[in-house]
Amino acid sequence: MSFARVRALVIVGMLAILALVFIVVALIRDTQAGEKLATGCQDGEVPVVADLPEQKNVKVNVFNGTKTPGLADIVGTEFANRQFQVVKKANDPQKKAVDGVAVLRYGPKAFGSAHLLRAYFLDEATLEFDPKRQDDLVDVVIGSRFQQLATTTEVHQAIAGLGAVELPAGTCLSKD
Repeated sequence: MSFARVRALVIVGMLAILALVFIVVALIRDTQAGEKLATGCQDGEVPVVADLPEQKNVKVNVFNGTKTPGLADIVGTEFANRQFQVVKKANDPQKKAVDGVAVLRYGPKAFGSAHLLRAYFLDEATLEFDPKRQDDLVDVVIGSRFQQLATTTEVHQAIAGLGAVELPAGTCLSKD
């Protein structure tokens, strides 16, 4: 092997080592790492958990938004029989009469749960998203037009009909 060939191999080897060192330093000093990169969120956006959970992983408070006594107990028991985690059954603490079928109140951690619950009301529930809410509960407020929860078949059809989730303004998908 000639001296020129050996010298060329040494130079190529040194360049490869320098490139490797440059890549390692760039990865270590990367300032883009962190939540913004992991979630794809812009400054000021609130990450929401949009995955559809199984019923057994959904926590609900069931509130009566009507004058019908005991409605929260009845609907809460129906949800419990369908494997939902019913945390509370009571009259609506906001004391607002609900004229529609139901109102779903939730925050970023319960976004996917609320999307699932929409199907139990055949997408006739009013959605109230609170970006500052920190828990993973959905408040289900039963309204005067409520008749019954959807059957399992109706729920599956409603989920398919809901399509892709639409994120509220000022939010982004969380990777959690």
